[in-house]
Amino acid sequence: MSTDLTASRRAPSMAAVAEAAGVSMQTVSRVARGFDNVSPETRDRVQRAMDALGYRPNRAARALRSGRFRTIGVIMFTLASFGNMRTLEAIADAAGAADFTITLLPMASRTEEGVRSAFSRLHEQAVDGVVIIIESHIIDTAEVALPDGVPMVVVDSTGTTEHPAIDTDQADGARRATQHLLDLGHETVWHVAGPGSSYSAARRLAAWQDTLERAGRVVPPVFHGGWTTEHGYAAGLEIAARPEITAVFAANDQTALGVLRAAHESGRPVPSSLSVVGFDDSPESDSFWPPLTTVHQSFDEVGRRAVANLLDQIEGAPVRATTDLVPVRLVERASTAPPSA
Repeated sequence: MSTDLTASRRAPSMAAVAEAAGVSMQTVSRVARGFDNVSPETRDRVQRAMDALGYRPNRAARALRSGRFRTIGVIMFTLASFGNMRTLEAIADAAGAADFTITLLPMASRTEEGVRSAFSRLHEQAVDGVVIIIESHIIDTAEVALPDGVPMVVVDSTGTTEHPAIDTDQADGARRATQHLLDLGHETVWHVAGPGSSYSAARRLAAWQDTLERAGRVVPPVFHGGWTTEHGYAAGLEIAARPEITAVFAANDQTALGVLRAAHESGRPVPSSLSVVGFDDSPESDSFWPPLTTVHQSFDEVGRRAVANLLDQIEGAPVRATTDLVPVRLVERASTAPPSA
């Protein structure tokens, strides 16, 4: 009895699939490995037999035959960021479409030691390539040895690494946000910045400042903070208490949400008394009150381009240490208006 149960639980073999589909084992192997030298009719018949029997190709055996694991490693700086999670989701979708899986390697801490630990674990993983989603200036300064010969792509990069980088055009987004407020007639634009450790936040801050300087406007002091609504709320209370501040560019949508709450509680109506622009175009931003004017960045496109670049490297394409910038666009909603007379 126990022997029969064991046999019934055993994974179906390639031979069983071949028999069910009426083809050879070589044909089943070609379909399982994605080869295109099989007719559509035969491929469909084999796939239906696989599905009916619950057959799954043995990845370990395929790796031994092909020298590839069909797995992408992803090293992440944080799982708490909206942008990082959207990018990770896009990477997983693009990898799955190419018949790759992903192995997630989160950093234990936001320190050089955390970077070293993540890369040390990477050496132990059976991966064909790696996508790094962390603040790249940490890679530049930390004493870590990047694995030799492993295809790699960096997301959110300073452009100083020896590996290809994919990123949103952060600077252009900040310019668009700031210029939009100036075009509405505001004398200057105040900025609630992201964390000082973030290169994305630094680029947005620098572009905001550059836009004001090029327009010959006063560059006001920066409200330093983080990516959270709490940081935005704290800065918003100070902003709301100063009637000379009529326009604010927040480093992300969550910070902008905190500013909106503070303005509402303080009796500064948005946008008639205070205009606010965010950055991200998060799914909820059109449901803020009022709906938030913001900069749309395509995390999905960043993830797709990162995987496409990595797969090209895995296939033997030459490595070019260039930065591929994904365009942004300003989404105008009801949180901005000309200053009141």
